[in-house]
Amino acid sequence: MHDLSAQISFMLEIDKLKAVYRKTVVEADNNRQENSAEHSWHIALLAQIMVDYAHEPVDILRVTKMLLIHDIVEIDAGDLFAFADEQDHQAQELKELEAAKRIFGLLPKHTGQSMLDMWLEFEQAHTADARFAKGMDRVLPVLQNMSNQGGSWKVNQVKKSQVLKRNTHLQDIAPKLWEYVLNQVEIAVGEKWLLDA
Repeated sequence: MHDLSAQISFMLEIDKLKAVYRKTVVEADNNRQENSAEHSWHIALLAQIMVDYAHEPVDILRVTKMLLIHDIVEIDAGDLFAFADEQDHQAQELKELEAAKRIFGLLPKHTGQSMLDMWLEFEQAHTADARFAKGMDRVLPVLQNMSNQGGSWKVNQVKKSQVLKRNTHLQDIAPKLWEYVLNQVEIAVGEKWLLDA
C-alpha cells in the first residue's frame, strides 16, 4: 500500500540535507564548504566508478542506496568533523540513531524500516556491501584534499595516522585503493598537507 503524502513528506524533509555543511571544501566553487547532499551524490557516483576494485562481490545497487541515505541523519544531528575526539563521535552516534528513527519513520512503515535497516548495516560495516560503501565515503575526501593542496587537512592540522585509520575499510575490501591511499598520504606528508604523526 502506497502512502503518497508520507513519501512526499520524507522527500521534502531530506531537502534539508542541502543545508548541512561539511569541513571539506569545493575547490571548483571558490573553496566554499561542501554540503552533505552533494557529498552523498559524489560518493554514490564514485562507487559506480570504483566497483571493479572491490575485492569481494558487492551489490552495487545496494551500495549506492546506502551511500545516498547514509548522511540523511545529519539533518537532525549535524555533521561532525571526521577527526573530532572519540567522545564526540560516541555522542554523535546516539544523535544519529535518533535522527534515523525519526526521519525514516516519516515513510510508510515497510519502506522506512527497510531504509533504517540499510542505514544500520552501513554504520556497522559487517557486510561486504557496507564495507565497500564505507570505503567510498572515506576515500573521496582523500581525493578532494589531495587535489586541493591539502584542503581541510591542512587547515585543521590533520595527522597522517588519522587519515589512515579512517580508510582502513579499504584494506580488505579494495586493496588497490588502499595502496593508492598509502601513496597519497606519503605525498601529503611530504608536502606538509598532513602532519607526520
